[in-house]
This record gives sequence, structure tokens and C-alpha cells, in this order.
Amino acid sequence: MSIEYEEQLAGSLVDSFPKDFGYGVENMDMMQENLENSPSADNKPRILLMGLRRSGKSSIQKVVFHKMSPNETLFLESTNKIYKDDISGSSFVNFHIWDFPGQVDFFDPTFDYEMIFRGTGALIFVIDAQDDYVEALGRLHLTVSRAFRVNPEINFEVFIHKVDGLSDDHKIETQRDIHQRANDDLADASLEKLHLSFYLTSIYDHSIFEAFSKVVQKLIPQLPTLENLLNIFISNSGIEKAFLFDVVSKIYIATDSSPVDMQSYELCCDMIDVVIDVSCIYGLKDDSNGNAYDKESLAIIKLNNTTVLYLKEVTKFLALVCILREESFERKGLIDYNFHCFRKAIHEVFEVSGSSTQRTGAVQSSPPSSSGNGLSRLKSAALNGTPRSLV
Repeated sequence: MSIEYEEQLAGSLVDSFPKDFGYGVENMDMMQENLENSPSADNKPRILLMGLRRSGKSSIQKVVFHKMSPNETLFLESTNKIYKDDISGSSFVNFHIWDFPGQVDFFDPTFDYEMIFRGTGALIFVIDAQDDYVEALGRLHLTVSRAFRVNPEINFEVFIHKVDGLSDDHKIETQRDIHQRANDDLADASLEKLHLSFYLTSIYDHSIFEAFSKVVQKLIPQLPTLENLLNIFISNSGIEKAFLFDVVSKIYIATDSSPVDMQSYELCCDMIDVVIDVSCIYGLKDDSNGNAYDKESLAIIKLNNTTVLYLKEVTKFLALVCILREESFERKGLIDYNFHCFRKAIHEVFEVSGSSTQRTGAVQSSPPSSSGNGLSRLKSAALNGTPRSLV
């Protein structure tokens, strides 16, 4: 993954930081021109991680996108500079993450906060649930209100973080209190149109991955098409639940319309870990060239409760993980045929080449509609072994 400190982008983003932070240059006109022409001002969505100091922002980023063990995050130093992470190099999801230090007041007149929010797709504000969050709520209100005035299209997400140390009743009460106070502050400021989404998260379980999945899905315009494809696939294959995963981050890009059960999601995440670990040990060629995860990757795990987990490669970055019963898995040929149709539809939706070497990001200029060519690829899907046209 390509990671770099913002100081390396001084030529393009210098006008966003105070000069005493070491980012300034003398010619402000030149700075603005460089900003407008900078590569970072491309059409990749930008996700901002904000919150007070020591709220867990950097830990979230490291665990989700860099496979750091949660216990290792205890040794992370506090962030003192804006940290940019371009995760598009080895992941399907194609966006930038900016981690903002909690002690910096970026609404200071020396900051160009409008530039920061102008190209932002989602703003994640992290609140430490184990600490007094009165100050955090004040900062949350200031941040989202100003960001909304600059860019009303931003998705505002609130991670009520570090809930692993709280009882279930305390979690619910904390979420209710934060939800009530935050929305009351917005109502007092006549910002009823500003919508906040709240998530209970922890890096010590899969809640942080599920929350980030919901955030990323809002940045994918093809999401309704993907959900339709998954619904058609599972209804014709006897599958109970299916997730389309980004293999690197374990974020699920889409799932079918049935409710997501946390335990099922955790099983699927653990399966991906097993597949990647085993593939890295036994799946590489003798010359160690190529990727351990490739178009031949698949896995079958049978649990002791007659449940089967079935994973198959969709693209070099995506995997389909299905949950079904053993009796349904007896028709594996039918499932594989329908998966072949599904895979073709996914490649068409995202304009992926047959070799799976091309990748689209979280943003496309003209996403296909659910009635377009993507779904037409599934018209030959089979029901009970008989190919038919789907309505």
C-alpha cells in the first residue's frame, strides 16, 4: 500500500496548513495553483478520519487497511501531522484516507478547510466511548456543521469507539445519549437536513470492519446493481447469504437484501483470513512469482451445524463468500454455473478485463442501471438445474 505523510505533498497541499507546521512556502498564488493541479485533487473519494486526540483514529486505519494486530496498536504514537493513506494500490476500494491529528484546530484562519471538505466523500468522526465525550460532541458539531456548509454531499459517520470495555447495557445507553445530544445540537443550529449515522465499534472484534463496510458502500454508485445481482444469484442457487468482499481489507462491498447477521459476517471474515494464510504458504509457485490469491482460488468449509461456507474468486481484489446448507451444496454444479454468470455480470458492471487485471474505484462517472447489461448476464442463470430467463 502506498502511504505517505502530507509533508511529501507540500507542493500541492501547502495552503491547507499553518506555516509553523513546516508546510508553508512563500508564494500563496503558486500554492493554490499547485493545489488545483495536484494528483490528489483527482476524482478518488476522500475519507476523513477526525476526532479528539487518542480517540483511536490511527488504530482503526492500521487494523482495517494494514492488517496490524489490535494489540500492536497500543504502541502507536499519537498522530501529530495529517497522514494520508492511498489504499488503492492493493485493494478494490479506491480512495484516500486522511487521518487528522486531534490536537490541531484546522478551523484556524491559516487553514483552508474548504479545500479539505470540498473533495470529501465521507467524514468519520471517532468518539472514545470510555472517556468523557462532552468535548468530543462539541468538536463533532463544529466539524460537521462547517463541512456541511462547504459540501452538503458528504456522508457524516460517527464511530462510537472502544466499546469493547463496556457492558451491553452501557453500550446502548452511550449510543442513545450521543445520538440524542448530537442531533439536538444540529436541531438548535437549524441543520435538520444534516444526517449523522452512528456505529458502535471496536478494533478487537469485527464491528470496525462492518462499520467501514457501511461507509464504503455509500461511496459506490453501483451498489443497487450489485445487490440485485446478489439477490438473483442466491435465489436461484439455494444460498442463504452472500457477501462480496474486498479481500485485502475484509470490507464487504455489497451483500444481498436479507439482514446481516454479525456472527455470519465474522465467519466469512475468518474464512478469508484462512484462505489468504493457507494460500501464502501453499499457493505460491516455486519461483514465488504471482499472487497467492488468484482466479483459481476457492475454499469450502463445512461446519458441524450442517452449514457450508463457500468462497470463490471474482476478481483479483474481490471474493464471493456464500453461506448455505449442506443439502443445497449437493447441487454444487448448479451453484458454480450460476456463479459463472454472476462473475461475468460483475466484470461487466465494473468494466474489468477478462484477465482481472483492471480495477475500478469507488466512483464511476456513469454507473449502469440495475436493468442494464450487468443484469442481462444473469439471464441464463439456472434454477433447479434448468437454465431459464430471469424476469
